[in-house]
Amino acid sequence: MNASMLTSPCLRASVFLLMRNWQKMLRAPTVCACLIAVLTVVGSARAEEAVVRFESGEGRVDVLIGKQRVAQYVYRDKEIFRPYFHAVTTLSGRQVTRNHPPKEGRDPTDHAAMHPGIGVAFGDLGGEDFWRNKGRVAERRFVEEPKSDGPRGSFVVENEYVAAKDERTLCRERCRWTIAADMQGWWLVYDGEFTATVDGLAFGDQEEMGLGVRLATALTVGKGGEIVDSAGRKNEKGVWGKQGAWCDYAGTIDGRRVGVAAVPHRENFRESWFHVRDYGLMVANPFGRNAFTRGEKSRVELGRDRPLRLRFAVFVHEAAAGEKVDIEAAVKRMSGD
Repeated sequence: MNASMLTSPCLRASVFLLMRNWQKMLRAPTVCACLIAVLTVVGSARAEEAVVRFESGEGRVDVLIGKQRVAQYVYRDKEIFRPYFHAVTTLSGRQVTRNHPPKEGRDPTDHAAMHPGIGVAFGDLGGEDFWRNKGRVAERRFVEEPKSDGPRGSFVVENEYVAAKDERTLCRERCRWTIAADMQGWWLVYDGEFTATVDGLAFGDQEEMGLGVRLATALTVGKGGEIVDSAGRKNEKGVWGKQGAWCDYAGTIDGRRVGVAAVPHRENFRESWFHVRDYGLMVANPFGRNAFTRGEKSRVELGRDRPLRLRFAVFVHEAAAGEKVDIEAAVKRMSGD
């Protein structure tokens, strides 16, 4: 992927039309036909470099944009009992998530099995801990196999949340992961629906709930990185426990400004708080009311006939040294505002 490709007028128009309807797109069970049609205008050789592709293997799916592998989705792991994306990179190949497993002497080695990269996990679902690998998230099937549509691709999986105590399936999750190339990076979009298979199931109240990202060591605050939220607050001291429309964690790698922004969907059941740490953790969490505010404990009940929908987007971005990507503008471009 090169800079000239990102300035292709054809690609710019296509990506803009694709991303501007993201919020509407996720309200529909399948992608609108008009969004599929707009991809046909991407016809230049340069635009081919932005094509999303997938390569499937045993228990994993590689995600490529052009020739660059930008992430690997792992859904079967002997040590981590839930799906995740790791080795996440920018379009130029600069890695933005911590090495998995962490490299001794180069990375902090804390929580190696809990922070592999990017994923959705819950420290309290029905009293079971799926964040710390006590409960198990079992891949049941691919409802839709990985499929590319030019600068966009997606797949749909169905997972079962299995209790550690008695091997009961507590709920099923059906989620779509969408990958889309953008002018300043690429988007990873999660759209999940949870349906209980037992009575009395509820999401609890902890810091460790929701969409989590473990950042590359080079991006941590101690290495010169910076956390900024939609209200302009900075770093762990200013951002931790605050609600916001988005949160960005960025720094410098090889002379380039790179980072990851977490964007909770504005139609989730509640605005997310951000659990961020200067050592490289960012979590968007709509469940932790008491954990973050010391207010009333949150209990979000999940019924057999009352599914819960959760949606998040992650923007992996890159700019020249001395420049910063305008996250607010990117979010507006993506949401169609």
